[in-house]
Amino acid sequence: MKKNLAFTIVLAIMLCLLGCNETKSNFTGAADEVKLLTLDPGHFHAALVQKTMYDQVSPVVHVYAPKGADVQDHLTRIVGFNMRDDSPTTWDEKVYTGDDFLDRMIAEKKGNVVVISGKNSKKTDYIYKAVDAGFNILADKPMVISPDKFHLLIDSFERAEKKGVLLYDVMTERHEITTMLQKELANTPALFGQIKKGTPDKPGITKESVHHFFKYVAGNPIKRPGWFFDPAQRGEGLVDVSTHLVDLIQWECFPGKIIDYKKDIQMLSAKRWATDMTLDEFKKVTHLDAVPDYLKKYADGDKLGAVSNGEMVYKIKGVHAKVSVTWNYQAPKGAGDTHYSIMRGTQCNIIIQQGKDEGYKPTLYVEAPDVEPLEGREYIGPALAKAVDGDLQKKYPGISIEKIAENKWKVNIPKKYHVGHESHFAQVTEKYLGYLVDGKLPDWEVPNMIAKYYTTTQALKMVNE
Repeated sequence: MKKNLAFTIVLAIMLCLLGCNETKSNFTGAADEVKLLTLDPGHFHAALVQKTMYDQVSPVVHVYAPKGADVQDHLTRIVGFNMRDDSPTTWDEKVYTGDDFLDRMIAEKKGNVVVISGKNSKKTDYIYKAVDAGFNILADKPMVISPDKFHLLIDSFERAEKKGVLLYDVMTERHEITTMLQKELANTPALFGQIKKGTPDKPGITKESVHHFFKYVAGNPIKRPGWFFDPAQRGEGLVDVSTHLVDLIQWECFPGKIIDYKKDIQMLSAKRWATDMTLDEFKKVTHLDAVPDYLKKYADGDKLGAVSNGEMVYKIKGVHAKVSVTWNYQAPKGAGDTHYSIMRGTQCNIIIQQGKDEGYKPTLYVEAPDVEPLEGREYIGPALAKAVDGDLQKKYPGISIEKIAENKWKVNIPKKYHVGHESHFAQVTEKYLGYLVDGKLPDWEVPNMIAKYYTTTQALKMVNE
């Protein structure tokens, strides 16, 4: 008896050693095993997840939403994807609209992955309730817009771990080619050295983006819902688009490293400002005949002020970082949303610019540090050539460098890598599908998502104090 007991204990220990560290998954990568549920789609990003078909995802998608223009606009976009001439999709949308849409989705359990992209004011509550019901979640940014709801998001992540489901946000900008190469070069010590700590006036890393209310998506002029201009429903620039920029700072400066929001983040300054548009411009982009009551406090005569812009300066693991988001009404002809980024290294700077000189296309530059003297910088060219001709050429065949000025180089990137913002949604979704099969996210993703939303909500808290 004792021998049998001892053998059983040893066997149990061996099995644990072999399998306890393995994460079980309900997904195998089989065709149609992922069944999407779309919850209250109010933003066009919900549709862009379905601009592409995926072998692993069933074409039948159940949509749960309140009645109204938001869900109708979403379904119109899906129909457009299904009816296009080039690579049409075959989505079959099953729609339920009613006041109890959330409860109905939870009760029916007709899917296993919930896509959430709509009113940001409701998103944190949606996430918590869906996770609690045992659903995996692919959520558009931002997951939270209010400092008061930050800890509810933390609770959601903790509950997701207990339930064995994956909660993930859609960080499309990680798939933009100039950003990917900026990250690669900044993590090449022979070229870049190390990121400078910087100062509040001259941060080690700066990211700025300019967006536009009126633009074209999937070839059609965008229709914004009225609530998109209400900071209480959509969130301000500090907690909305800034999410992408804060994420990229973490992802590029500290790849694969866990960021502890309690000790690694220190907010230094934050500010906000509004973008004015005429009421005719507002009506053009929303298709509304009048300004809704909830926006009238932002109206002054023929002008409507959209509280959409923000800037923050903070320290992350000792590095000064700056994030700025600006919204204009419409881009100049030939232009679109733009991105600027500079990473200051001890040996060179790596810059993304997307202005008029670049034809409004994101372009990557490497230059000597902006300090005198510039003599003795001969190492930059050879170090850059070695980096590009080595591992980067294997990952991204066809890239090259061009010297355009003394101590300044441009990285030439083949057109095939500039796939566009809308295509990034499929790339993110494919990565998430892989995580579902793995049964887990990378170890750093959850703590860094928490750190990211701590940063944005702390910026908003600062401007409100």
